[in-house]
Amino acid sequence: MHEKQLYDYAVIRVIPRVEREEFVNVGLMLYCKRQKYLRIQYHVPTEKIKAFCSEFDLYQLQQNLEALAAICEGKKEGGPIAQLEKDERFRWITAVKSSSIQTSRPHSGLSIDLDQTFEKLYNELVE
Repeated sequence: MHEKQLYDYAVIRVIPRVEREEFVNVGLMLYCKRQKYLRIQYHVPTEKIKAFCSEFDLYQLQQNLEALAAICEGKKEGGPIAQLEKDERFRWITAVKSSSIQTSRPHSGLSIDLDQTFEKLYNELVE
């Protein structure tokens, strides 16, 4: 029998107009310290974002999301922050920001299968 693992997750959001505080969920990040697990996935729903703000810079959004993924995955092109430990990268990405890309507050849960939990949360909260 598998043991349940404590994990934290955060939803990645795009805020097309920060002053209006409306957002679109575009991704998910899940972290489990015990399993040394950190995963990120995102999808840019172009039409939905353009409905909120027709002049929103989707190219810059894609660049920024790729940079977040590089940091999360610990890739060299993610810069010095990507070289931090997984928990530090998760905390850095989920720190409160006032920008067009933000994350929800981290939420916790228990899981026997982290990949399955990630897929379930991603489908419920992003897709």
